[in-house]
Amino acid sequence: MQIHSAIADLRAALKNRGQVVFVPTMGNLHAGHISLMEQARSHGDTVVASIFVNRLQFGPNEDFDKYPRTFQADCDKLAAAGVDVLFAPTEADLYPEAQEYTVEPPAIQNILDGEFRPGHFRGVATVVLKLFNCVQPQAAVFGKKDYQQLMVIRNMTRQLALPINIVGGDTVRADDGLALSSRNGYLSAAERAEAPRLYRLLNEIRAAVRAGETKYTNLENQAIAELAAAGWKTDYVAVRQQSDLAPASNANAPLVVLAASRLGATRLIDNIEI
Repeated sequence: MQIHSAIADLRAALKNRGQVVFVPTMGNLHAGHISLMEQARSHGDTVVASIFVNRLQFGPNEDFDKYPRTFQADCDKLAAAGVDVLFAPTEADLYPEAQEYTVEPPAIQNILDGEFRPGHFRGVATVVLKLFNCVQPQAAVFGKKDYQQLMVIRNMTRQLALPINIVGGDTVRADDGLALSSRNGYLSAAERAEAPRLYRLLNEIRAAVRAGETKYTNLENQAIAELAAAGWKTDYVAVRQQSDLAPASNANAPLVVLAASRLGATRLIDNIEI
């Protein structure tokens, strides 16, 4: 596996490499990331991963400084997964000057996760567009666990006419249902035992909707109350339309139930398509 930090070196390495498929990450890789790498292989000839902890998408009181950085272990996992090229820029490589030009997503950036993390999706869209310009892939793979992020990136790619196929990878879960996440490592043993409750509640909401329940607000409030009783602090539990994450208004529209809740100091997100 080749490793490059400079943009010029990366571009030189990718000349004449056929169809390039890109999987951007912030490192601290787990089986969910590796599943995206494996899925990428079926969409092109050369698989490129990136590791970059993007300061622009972290709020002033979020965990940028303590976000886990496990570079050598990540390299070993990527090489074992058959990744061809790793782009691992420093901040000086990717942001050699203050990033004054940014991508401003539309109103979707201010709902759900965006309501509680102002500016987050601006930072995500900006770094992803910049990484796309560095790698110049024909396809890119993003996990569905970050459902709103996937939608922001997919819409940006379409509206800016980028020649990139955006592929959504299914969420990978532990045996007890907890969605794999780099932040799961922050959980204490007791919190880790409690954490699967979030997925169980999303499943209960999905089952109720499939059984014909249409009072979505009641389902959301019941889930929030159960989480609160178990010590969680919930930002949202929401049944939304898959197409635009607007509140469900069409009984025939495909739906998704999304949640973000804090267990101790750790904020967990999850979703299930209905």
